[in-house]
Amino acid sequence: MNHPYMTREGGATVTIFVPYDCGNHCPFCINKEEYSCLDGFSAEKICESIRVMDGITPYCDFVFTGGEPFANLASLQMMLDQIPTTHKVYINTTFPVLKQHTAQDMLDFVAKNREKITCINVSRHLVKYVEESPDELLAEVSKLVRMRINCVLYKNYPAEDMVPYLERIRKLGLPVQFRFDYTDTTPENLYDEENDKILADLHKVADYMGLDGCRMRCGFHFMYKDLHITYHKTLPYSTIVEEVDGTTYDILYDILIKQTGELHSDWDGTKLDVEAYRNVVFEPYDLKDLVVVTPFHD
Repeated sequence: MNHPYMTREGGATVTIFVPYDCGNHCPFCINKEEYSCLDGFSAEKICESIRVMDGITPYCDFVFTGGEPFANLASLQMMLDQIPTTHKVYINTTFPVLKQHTAQDMLDFVAKNREKITCINVSRHLVKYVEESPDELLAEVSKLVRMRINCVLYKNYPAEDMVPYLERIRKLGLPVQFRFDYTDTTPENLYDEENDKILADLHKVADYMGLDGCRMRCGFHFMYKDLHITYHKTLPYSTIVEEVDGTTYDILYDILIKQTGELHSDWDGTKLDVEAYRNVVFEPYDLKDLVVVTPFHD
């Protein structure tokens, strides 16, 4: 650490990489190489780090990702049990078809933990990279917990499939978040509207509602009929170095618990100085509405 830490009120989001793989090979996934060797992976060590983070920031958000969180329900339950109800808990998943767990197993797991899970973010892409569980199953899950559909619009995605895709998601009654490939995001193009192909494609099919954002990420909001769409862009790192009131801080947006339980303060392998984080300075979350638009209808 070069500077004292600052983060938003409540604490930086803690992203947990589950210690088991997903079996998928999505082309935009940057985590796949980390799962090529499972040596040192430990759910027990992850649980220890969860307890450390709860002790420092007892109201921070936790996000389970991977890997595939639902690929090992016993391990996921053990980790989830370490998180008190003061925290919001999000699970990023493909809600996949699995040999080791049935659809009913996963549905029962969600039902058991419905009071603890804040939202399940389910990947459903324009191009199918994995064997997807039926939409009917997602509809059943959405009766138990809040859900959102995530869709990465990767490279030369088929823009002509966007409307059929939106009609499909609309039947589920779930919001959808289109995501820019964040490995290509820079401070220069984060808020760029003029040269953004995804944004142009969305303007062709949906009503623009407005923009929110902060130093690190932004969201362009649209409505397609009665379906809420967010187009999300985020920088490929989680630390912003900035001077605030005469002091230079490492401003943290995400903290990572790696598959080994090791705590990192960024996605590039930078380790978190845990003792320094115990003295973190808090600031109001800087996400704010930047543009609010009232769509014109004939």
